[in-house]
Amino acid sequence: MTALPRAKATPPRRSGLSPVWLVLAGIASVQVGAAFAKQLFGQIDPTAMVWLRLAASALMLGLIARPRLAGRSRSDWLHAVAFGTALAVMNWAFYESFARIPLGLAVTIEFAGPLTLALVLSQRRSDIIWVALAASGVVLLGLEPGDLDPAGVVFALLAGAAWAAYILLAERTGTRWPGLDGLAVASAVGALLLTGFALPVGGAALLDPRVLAVGFAVGLLSSVVPYSLDLIALRRLPAPVFSILMSLEPAAAALVGMLLLEEFLSPLQLLAIGCVVAASVGVTRSAARRGSRPQPDPSGGE
Repeated sequence: MTALPRAKATPPRRSGLSPVWLVLAGIASVQVGAAFAKQLFGQIDPTAMVWLRLAASALMLGLIARPRLAGRSRSDWLHAVAFGTALAVMNWAFYESFARIPLGLAVTIEFAGPLTLALVLSQRRSDIIWVALAASGVVLLGLEPGDLDPAGVVFALLAGAAWAAYILLAERTGTRWPGLDGLAVASAVGALLLTGFALPVGGAALLDPRVLAVGFAVGLLSSVVPYSLDLIALRRLPAPVFSILMSLEPAAAALVGMLLLEEFLSPLQLLAIGCVVAASVGVTRSAARRGSRPQPDPSGGE
């Protein structure tokens, strides 16, 4: 659950590290953070954990970015609030989903949102082929035998729709709020929106030092680290390519689920992972054929 592309600031500086690798590192960080959160669901409600994540990330991003709030237009604030709302819904629905179904399956179903967006945005036939291959992997993961909690599936679909909205709103917010300013404000908005729901269900667990420590770690791993990496990467990575690279999310989630949550993979899931990895390799090679590295947005900056 990432992306804050093309923020308007100073002219971009070239980095020796490929933006593709930055995105992949962000994907891994998000899934590890999710696994840490799930390990505490027996002690704290998922909604309260999401609130802790957003509050921690808002605090850390606020200290890092120190966003300038004075002099903002009404349109700037409307974009930030819409972005924060999408962020809150996306994360809340996702946590409610993988509290009920395995992490890998939750991410697989959620991926329908950005996958559909990638198809809509794509104007190259080769990109559509890679989306189709990634979609095949998603379908294979979804065909794994076993009962799925219907509520978990519905929450995952809602998270996917919010994820697609988040990607589009991140693009627009990034042009109005420089650097991490927009994300810091959106995280604070998301935390405020969930406060009235999180405090009653969180109760005394929100005072547990271990829960608070994990919440802080989840905010760092699932928000600050990946969002910061994506902010850098997406200045040089086209939005359609980024969306297709998100095909690695089900594979990363399944792998992390196996290693940290003992949600072991079946042969069908391994085949599905092969599909999404092949799609990611394909889109990376496609991007390389267009040029050694994507052209930076002239309005962007680090």
